Amino acid sequence: QDGSASMYVKDVAGNRWQRSIRFLRVLADSLSWNSDRIAMALFAHIASPQIRLTKDPNTFFFFIEHLNAVSPFRIEDETTWDTNLELGIYWGLRVIERDEELHGKSVNAKLFVMVSDGETWSGEVQKSLKKANDAGVPLYVVGVGTLGGGKLPEFKDENGQVVVDPETPITSRLDRSSLQRIAAAGGGQYFEL
Repeated sequence: QDGSASMYVKDVAGNRWQRSIRFLRVLADSLSWNSDRIAMALFAHIASPQIRLTKDPNTFFFFIEHLNAVSPFRIEDETTWDTNLELGIYWGLRVIERDEELHGKSVNAKLFVMVSDGETWSGEVQKSLKKANDAGVPLYVVGVGTLGGGKLPEFKDENGQVVVDPETPITSRLDRSSLQRIAAAGGGQYFEL
């Protein structure tokens, strides 16, 4: 789940973050939970695993309820103003690897669902995509946002003053073409909210 500053853009109902969380709730509702397991990692400039692979729907839904309003990556932090998809994929693989270390290989099929607007991504995505491909984990990408986009939130310094950087865009748009390329390279498909 993308937790970067561009996910605060209000070009969808609520904002991109809230729309993503509603989608994750529907995704979890769609699981049978018999032997299905799900994990969650957030990424911006850094990545942070939030939920280890779990077969307990209560764990997942509890977490989703507490993430409903805002990302744990604070808008006031400079590191939130970047989208490093490489780390998101890397930590998804680490969650699977760690689970296999603890519980052995699972008979379940593995896949990633990445929810992002794809805006201003950094890192070497190809490196993580290759690792996912080598591990046999396809990447399905779900784009959130609109092609028309919307205004980014203001970045304020520690004194509460709005920082104006002429090199930083003031709007954000769904980067559909980049996300489609990532899904194709990841052996999955692209979808849009």
